[in-house]
Amino acid sequence: MYILIINAGSSSLKYQLFNMPSEKPLCSGLIEKIGAEGSFIKHKILAGNDHEEKVIEDRDFVSDHADGLNRVLALLMHSNDGVIKNRDEIIAVGHRVVHGGEYFSTATIITEDTKDKIQELSRLAPLHNPVNYRCIEISESTFPSALQVAVFDTAFHQTIPEPAYRYAIPEPLYSEEKIRVYGFHGTSHYYVSQKAMQWLNKPDAKIISIHLGNGCSITAVNQGKSVDTSMGFGPLSGLIMGTRSGDIDPSIIFHLIDQMDYSVEEVSELLNKKSGLLGVAGTNDMRDVRKLLQDGSKSAQLILDMYAYRIKKYIGSYMAVLNGADAIVFTAGVGENDSAIRESICSNLEYLNLHLDKAKNKIPSDQIREINVSGSALKILVIPTNEELEIAQQTYYLCN
Repeated sequence: MYILIINAGSSSLKYQLFNMPSEKPLCSGLIEKIGAEGSFIKHKILAGNDHEEKVIEDRDFVSDHADGLNRVLALLMHSNDGVIKNRDEIIAVGHRVVHGGEYFSTATIITEDTKDKIQELSRLAPLHNPVNYRCIEISESTFPSALQVAVFDTAFHQTIPEPAYRYAIPEPLYSEEKIRVYGFHGTSHYYVSQKAMQWLNKPDAKIISIHLGNGCSITAVNQGKSVDTSMGFGPLSGLIMGTRSGDIDPSIIFHLIDQMDYSVEEVSELLNKKSGLLGVAGTNDMRDVRKLLQDGSKSAQLILDMYAYRIKKYIGSYMAVLNGADAIVFTAGVGENDSAIRESICSNLEYLNLHLDKAKNKIPSDQIREINVSGSALKILVIPTNEELEIAQQTYYLCN
């Protein structure tokens, strides 16, 4: 059963094609800089294994998401390198949708009512939901016979209890305006927590899932359910990220506006796009921060210390929330590949029975692995995330 997965950003589109129930994609691709100079498509034909068999690059201007998706279809049906013969072979299309509000706690077959709610929730995710909605409409016309499915970033966190998701602000701001913790990266946290429970052979496990990429978040998971998470009403709060500040005293926002004449838009730009690693070290790429550190940059050392310190605080907090844990999970680009940041985070946490095996930690692998000292009750796991596969599996489930 061919299932296409679409993960759309404001000026980008990632996709993978699966022949379910196989977990290996047939092809994957990325469209960057949609609607801008230098836009391109990079299409990888994988033929069901992990090794790239062929890469096709298209440097022609991509005018919008509709143009991009039509060209993806052409690549999928290419006379020499295609993996399908016609569009009707696509049985379902799974869409990553950023915000599902309180409406959606599971993957959902897309109906007109679903689309109306996605549009309504655009006020909570103005940069993402409108693009997700547009790609759903494009997909409906591009693949008219396919089942369209939405998988929401916020869905996994709908199990967070009210004392954790409510803010101590006047009641109407929640009851009427729905201002509360929603959380994000839910598909990733769900995927790796499920893998962790399988690895531990413990369905009632308590897990702290740490997603470290350009965006970063940490989630407390109890018996497969999210009970707290660091991102809140939007994706700005919590951990230090590539360009986002993470947690910050709200008084600073008032100071920037009242005393330094920042506009609201300038504050948003500052905290979302000019802070985090970029703000302190001058780059949002952890690999470049490492290079700066090798060159003796004090700013690089500082941001690495800040980054690890913030995560340690949340680990301690979520240990309290869960009353202990069975496993700490590192995932996503930085979490999976940066052994030094994992060591920094896990250092001096022996009181929590967190004991890192430094030798195991330094061994690179793309497989699930334990990096704790042998015999440790609290496991430290590195689990590669795969949001597209999780979306494909949830979509496949709704097809049967």
